Amino acid sequence: MNATDPSRPSAAPPEARYVLASDHEIHIAWLSRALAPLGRVIAVPAHAASLDESIARHQPRAVFLDFGDARAGQWDETVAALRREWPALPLIGAGTTGQPGTVVAALRAGVDEFVDLSGSELDVTATVQRLQARRTEPGQAGPGLVLLGARAGLGTTTLAVHLTVALQEMLGRLPAEAGTRPRGATLLDLGVPERDSLLYLNLQSNFSFVDGVHNLRRLDRTLLQTALTWHPSGAGVLPLPANLSEIRQISHSDSAALMQRFNDFFAYQIVDLGGCNIPEFISQTARAARKVWVVCDQGIGAIVSTAAMLKRLRGRGVDTTTFGLVVNRFEKTAGLDARDIAERLGVPLAFVLPARGIALAAAASRGELLLQRPRHDPYGHTVHEMARALWPDAAQGVPAAPPDGDWKSVMGQILGRLKT
Repeated sequence: MNATDPSRPSAAPPEARYVLASDHEIHIAWLSRALAPLGRVIAVPAHAASLDESIARHQPRAVFLDFGDARAGQWDETVAALRREWPALPLIGAGTTGQPGTVVAALRAGVDEFVDLSGSELDVTATVQRLQARRTEPGQAGPGLVLLGARAGLGTTTLAVHLTVALQEMLGRLPAEAGTRPRGATLLDLGVPERDSLLYLNLQSNFSFVDGVHNLRRLDRTLLQTALTWHPSGAGVLPLPANLSEIRQISHSDSAALMQRFNDFFAYQIVDLGGCNIPEFISQTARAARKVWVVCDQGIGAIVSTAAMLKRLRGRGVDTTTFGLVVNRFEKTAGLDARDIAERLGVPLAFVLPARGIALAAAASRGELLLQRPRHDPYGHTVHEMARALWPDAAQGVPAAPPDGDWKSVMGQILGRLKT
């Protein structure tokens, strides 16, 4: 299938780039030489406008700000703006320790590290590698699972709501003394079309993700209990606002801060980004998550769109080899095999969800989930397997859903006990 050949990952990763804002040719040459083993340095004039444009264009691994002149306050507003717009991007001050006030000015501005441009080149590479490892370490402040769908209509939200409820039911069976972490699961519905999770769960919500960001400072259990939307299973749901233009009121760093704050109240967060078309936000959220599953079906359009999304993420330095692929609506007699799709996309196969369109639609028309029907349904059975994979410790002692072939014997045993 030649149409999907471009989806194969390239043999070598894209060249790493580092932006240096400096007007000093000597400093530019020194840093370019020092970072040559790691990538290429792109020098821009030392002002905020050129920086923002260069970051958007080159997607650097880190930004260096030259404090060589040690002008107090020169970079303060720039650092604050970069923190708001590019919260995952390491900011490194640069200068020479021989200039009085250089290091102090850099630290006051709020950079992550300072490198001495008159020191050892090995110290610079070590600093960059340490920062990158710290920033990209998964599971520190982000959600438990991010579900990615390259476009709307791939079933990402349907999976998200089923998986959240399945995980909530599993966590709800844990004894209170099972751990010190907060209990319960929550779904952040940030996908497109917006607020579809509310339809599938038969819920309404007047409190949105944007409201959560605006109330971040006063967010506590009481506010969440009254403002958040709750499914009867006990799972919380936080959707996008009905008016999507409100999203412009918040920054990427605001969103990341809210997800981090939610870790104080919920044992597990699932973020639905199906159809989301904000590459920087997707990249940052995926980097912070403990797990990322990409949802795709057997259709040519879905495979090509997913390949393009993964290519964009790789171009932003996201390691997609840690992702898992969920092949949705799978038919054995139709299209590519699930493992072939995973190979073409360069993402390990995690799970295969069977095609259950009619059953899902029938359940939705009743305001139900397939999980609320007898658990022999193959879609619900797989979703329960996925929930156990997300939290293996919680799955201990929770009975597994019976496999399809054993359902009649299980029912026979139950009926037999009723007759005696």
